[in-house]
Amino acid sequence: MTKSKTPKLSELLRRGEIFAVECPSREILKHVTSRWGVLVLVALMGGTHRFSDLRRKVGGVSEKMLAQTLQCLEKDGFIDRVSFPVVPPHVEYTLTPMGREVGRKVESLADWIEINLPKIMQVQQGR
Repeated sequence: MTKSKTPKLSELLRRGEIFAVECPSREILKHVTSRWGVLVLVALMGGTHRFSDLRRKVGGVSEKMLAQTLQCLEKDGFIDRVSFPVVPPHVEYTLTPMGREVGRKVESLADWIEINLPKIMQVQQGR
């Protein structure tokens, strides 16, 4: 009996499935790798945050974009949203186990960019 293993993205790319217009992974990829998706996931790697805390931490994001990003990531199963029945409203966001897993992946990408930023900027400026 052989164990089935989940294919890696690189394997899917080679097989061409992610290139198919109807591939549902495209939408999830968009949510996770968008500018705000990456930053929200990385911010939540540090623990639970309230909406206002996330908005301060993720500089430049509008309330509308943050709300949309959180809704998409929650719908995908990466974020748990807990609303407390108090006045004023108190809502907290935490990564699910799957969210921590994808968070580690995008955090690695963000770390790589930060480490290589001087080289990237040098190339952008024409060396």
